[in-house]
Amino acid sequence: MKRFTKMENESADDLIFGKAAHPVEYGFGVKLGVGEVVPNIKVAPAEGSESTVDGMVATCKNIAFAACDRAAAIGLPTVQIEQEHVAQQTKSREISEKTTAVQMEQLEEMHDKYGTNVSLMSTIADIREEDMGGLRGSDFDVMMDESFEACAENGASILCIETIGGKVVSDYGISRGDIRAILYGIGVLGSIDMAYMWPKIVKVASKQSHCVPGGDTDCAQANTAMFLAGGLTSKNVSHTLAAVARAIAGARSLVAVECGATGPTKDCGYENPIVKAISGVPVCAEGKNATCAHSDLMGNLTCGVVDCWSNESVYNREEMGGPTPGVWLQSLGFECALMNTATQIGTAKALRDTYVLADKYRDPQGIVLAYDNAYKIGEAIVAEGEDIYLRSRAAALKGIDLINEAVDQNRILLTRFERDTLDSAQKTIEQLPEDKDKFIKTCIKRYGRKVKEHDPSQYEL
Repeated sequence: MKRFTKMENESADDLIFGKAAHPVEYGFGVKLGVGEVVPNIKVAPAEGSESTVDGMVATCKNIAFAACDRAAAIGLPTVQIEQEHVAQQTKSREISEKTTAVQMEQLEEMHDKYGTNVSLMSTIADIREEDMGGLRGSDFDVMMDESFEACAENGASILCIETIGGKVVSDYGISRGDIRAILYGIGVLGSIDMAYMWPKIVKVASKQSHCVPGGDTDCAQANTAMFLAGGLTSKNVSHTLAAVARAIAGARSLVAVECGATGPTKDCGYENPIVKAISGVPVCAEGKNATCAHSDLMGNLTCGVVDCWSNESVYNREEMGGPTPGVWLQSLGFECALMNTATQIGTAKALRDTYVLADKYRDPQGIVLAYDNAYKIGEAIVAEGEDIYLRSRAAALKGIDLINEAVDQNRILLTRFERDTLDSAQKTIEQLPEDKDKFIKTCIKRYGRKVKEHDPSQYEL
C-alpha cells in the first residue's frame, strides 16, 4: 500500500474538469484525464425484472441498447454505462456474468459501427453486515468477490464499490451529533475496511487487460449525513456536521487509490475533489443531472473538477411514462459537451470557477468541497503521513477552519443550531488524544456498549 505523504498536484489551480495528473485508459478507446469529460449513465433494472436471471439480462440489454441508440443519434464521442450489481444469495455470479456480457455486447457493437469510445463500469453492492456474518470471510463477502470476478471476466472496464465498513458506528454518530463516533466510524473503521477490500479488487482487475480498479465512495456514511441534512429548511442533521463528515471521508476514500485503484472513482463520492487533489486520479461525479435521486445543494459545484459526469440510477420505465436511459444520457452528454468546448476554446477555468461559485456558499458542505478548499484539506491529510486517525482528524479540523473562515468573511451565515454544532465538534476533536491506539481503545470501550452491532474484531482491533 502506498500512503500519500505529498500532493500529486502542485496547486489547487491544477484541479479542473477533464484533466488529471494521472490519466487512465480502459475499455474501448476511453481515455480519462487527458482533456475530455465523458458521460456515465448509471442504470438499474426495472422493478420486477430481477425476479429471474433471464428477466434481469433482458432488461439490462434493453437499457444498454436504449443508451447506445440515443448516444449514436446525438453523436456522443464517448459513452460509459454503469451497472450496480446487487450480489444475491443465489445465482449471484450467474447474474453478474450474463448482465455484464450482454451490456458489453451492445457497447462493442456501437464501437464497431460508429467508432464511439465505450466502457462499462461494474459496481458491486456491499451487502456485508457487521453483526450478521461479519465483514471478512462471510458468505456475503465471498459472493461479492465472485461478482467482481464475473464482471471482470465478462468484459467490465472498471470495478467499483461503496464499502460499508464503520457504518454502524457512524450512523450512531450522525443521528446523535457525535463527531467522535463519526471520526471513528468513517476515518478509522472505514479506512481499515477499505484496506481489506481494495487489494482484492485490484488483484481481480489486474488479471484482465481491459479492466481497471476504479474507486470507492463513502455513500454509506458521509452521504447519509448529507441526505439527512437535506435542504436549507431541513434540521434532521446539522449541515456543518455533514460538511465535517465529508472532509473526513476524503481521507477515507483515498485508501482505495493507496491500494492501487487508478480511477475513475465512483460518482456518488462527493469527497472526490479531495481524493483528486491529493492523488491526481480521474474522478466521476454527479450533481445537477442526478436530481432524480436527491436534492443536494452542490449540483453545479461538483462539475468543477469532474472527469466522468454521471446521473443517479434510472430505470427503463418507458412503458410507465418515466424517463428512459436515452433521455438521461442526452442530458449528461450535453453537459459534457459544454465542458469540453470550454477546454477547446480556452475558457475552462472560467467555467470551472462559475460552476463552483454557484454553490460554494450555498451550504457549509459546498465550502469544504470547492476545489480550492478541497486542496487545502488534502494538504492537511498528507501532512499527517500514514496515520489513518491523525489524517482524518486533521481533515476534520481543516474543514471546520474553512467554514469558520467563510463565516468571518460574511460569505455564509450559520443559524444558532449550526453554530453550536460546529463549535461543539471543534472542541471535541481538539480534545481528542493524538495517539491512534489510545483513541481506538477509548472508542471501542465507548461504542462497544452503545452500538451493539459493532464488532472490533472485524477490523482486527
